This record gives sequence, C-alpha cells and structure tokens, in this order.
Amino acid sequence: MSTIEQIRYTQRICEDKEKIKLFLTAKRVGTLSMCETAGRPYALPVNYVYWNDKIYIHGMGSGKKNLVLAARPSVCFTVFEEFGTVADPVPAKCDTAYLSVVIFGKAVLVKDLEEKTQVLALFLEKFMPRFFKTPLSAQFVDKYRSSFDNNAVAVYAIEPEELTAKENPVDPEHMFQAVGKGDD
Repeated sequence: MSTIEQIRYTQRICEDKEKIKLFLTAKRVGTLSMCETAGRPYALPVNYVYWNDKIYIHGMGSGKKNLVLAARPSVCFTVFEEFGTVADPVPAKCDTAYLSVVIFGKAVLVKDLEEKTQVLALFLEKFMPRFFKTPLSAQFVDKYRSSFDNNAVAVYAIEPEELTAKENPVDPEHMFQAVGKGDD
C-alpha cells in the first residue's frame, strides 16, 4: 500500500490474503475507473475474472473503453459487496457490513494468444459453467471477429500495483431486520 494515502480507519483494513483472493474469484462484476485524456473520470461496471493474481476484463475491440485505455492505461478497479445494515441504539453509530477491494494498476492489452484463450475460457466457465461441450480453442479466438465492429475481442490484464481491502464483517446479533408494515 502506498505510504502517501493509507486507509485511515485502520480497524477496517482486511489483510487476509486468502479471503481477498476468494472474494475476487467469486464476484462477477467490478467497477473499472479510468481517466479520459481531457481529465474527465470515466467508470463503468464490467464482468471480470481473477486469475494468476490479476484482474482480466474483456469486450469489443473498439469503443470508448479501448480508446481511453490506449491513451491512459492507469486504472482503479473496485469490487464491493454490501451485506446489510448494522443497527445501533445511537443513530450516528449505525453502519454497513461490507467487504471491498480496491486495485490500482495498468490495464494492458493481452496479445499472447494462449493467455487470451485461457482467460476467455475462464470467462465462459465462470459465467456459463458446463454450457459448452468443447473447450474454447486458440484457433477460434484467433479467427473470431465481431459482427458489430469486425474486430477481435479485446482482453485486458490488470496486475495490481497497489491493492487495499476493507471490511466490516457481519455481526448477526446487530444486523438490522426491517419490520414489515402491519406487523403490530
């Protein structure tokens, strides 16, 4: 973690590497934050896979995301899950149970065909497990072109330069349970 901007609420820091790895592997959507050349922020939710300690994203071989990443590959990638509200008799002490991971790095276009094929196969297995009967081949990935833009699929790898995680674990005894209307 950078010594310039450390997490101030140190009680919330999660340093459990296995928990972080399992969380990143299990979740399906993260927010990719970029900066356009004009300095305007640009963030969008993307499907991803976590493999070999990297975040991989994919998409069309054209479009705004590709243009922004080509010009400025530095990114911030965030994965977050909210588990509910923590109740407290003091309103200012009510809180949220959550786990979040923030990764800073560079999004690098994957050019190696074998790596690209492995990553796309991981996407298929994660989002459509056991749907396809034959494994994805490098030949198919190499030859495939989108009917929309006639480009190959773009795959980017984000290797963490900095990774932070914060959590407020679920405390079952203090989780807020809404009372339905008419339950008097």
